[in-house]
Amino acid sequence: MSGPAVALLALMLSGCNEHAAAPVARAALVRTEIVQPRGQQASLTLTGEVQARFRADLAFRVSGRVTTRFVDIGSHVEAGEVLALLDPAEQQADVDAATAAVAAAESQLQVARATFERQNSLMSSGFTTRPVYDRAQEGLRTAEGELEAAKAQLGSAKDALGYTALRAEAAGVITARSLEIGQVVQAAQPVFALAQDGERDAVFEIYESVLFADLDGSRVSLALVSDPNVTASGYVREISPTIDPKSSTIRVKVAIENPPDAMTLGSAVAGTANAKAGRQIALPWTALTATGSKPAVWTVDPTSKTASLRSVTVGGYEAGNVLITAGLQPGERVVIDGGKLLSAGQPVTYEGDRS
Repeated sequence: MSGPAVALLALMLSGCNEHAAAPVARAALVRTEIVQPRGQQASLTLTGEVQARFRADLAFRVSGRVTTRFVDIGSHVEAGEVLALLDPAEQQADVDAATAAVAAAESQLQVARATFERQNSLMSSGFTTRPVYDRAQEGLRTAEGELEAAKAQLGSAKDALGYTALRAEAAGVITARSLEIGQVVQAAQPVFALAQDGERDAVFEIYESVLFADLDGSRVSLALVSDPNVTASGYVREISPTIDPKSSTIRVKVAIENPPDAMTLGSAVAGTANAKAGRQIALPWTALTATGSKPAVWTVDPTSKTASLRSVTVGGYEAGNVLITAGLQPGERVVIDGGKLLSAGQPVTYEGDRS
């Protein structure tokens, strides 16, 4: 091959290589959306139940067989009112035995006192010895101690007899019962649950994410579910430090201020808490991607119309939307569909800009 032909072939191959080394980047077709903030939800409403502030399990202090029951679930009782009775035969026998023991101890004391007085008189006249006198004095002290012990035993027996009657410790409503007539119960076995009169709480079971809501103070507006015209106000009194393993919820108690009569125990109430005013950005969940382990979205530069990956902060989720709290500004263009195959700096086209 002649020299000029070789030079021409080399020039043609060189032109092909230069063309292959500088390919034209192809624009990706995507769907975009202009970021527009929206007003944040102004309030949060949940449903709870009215419960007594103070509740107690009631139990007999002695064991025995139930002979009488005077109240049932829902009964209102006063402080000191008898709720149920046990068969007092065993306790009455203990009282009788303790009474007899007191009588015997009193007789022994009379004998010991007479003996000491006689020895005391003889001692002053010199007709007895010191050991005999000391034994008489010791016998008197022993008899006095035995009488005191017998009286204490009698007091305990009488208390046990009184414990066969179960009384309400405070005024309130019976909310649970676990005994029947003829049943044998053990000491300290709970048989009634008493919700005391007075202060009331609205109790809510809420999910942990609700606690992160930016609420405006701890005030809560309450209304009966069955009659929204019955209302009251309250404040968050207690938040459980643990999560219920079964329901994955946290118990929150709201103290009801001056609860109306219609808000009875067990009533369903709706509690509404106001949220602080604010703005948030909602995007379709399809816009969300990731950079490393952090959430991100694709944004489009308005001048060069190229894509770039932007890290964002996710504040929550809704049906079909993700809520962005940081990383984006109003007016920016975000890719909401077609971003899976994008790369940084890649040109994009979107509706309204297609040629």
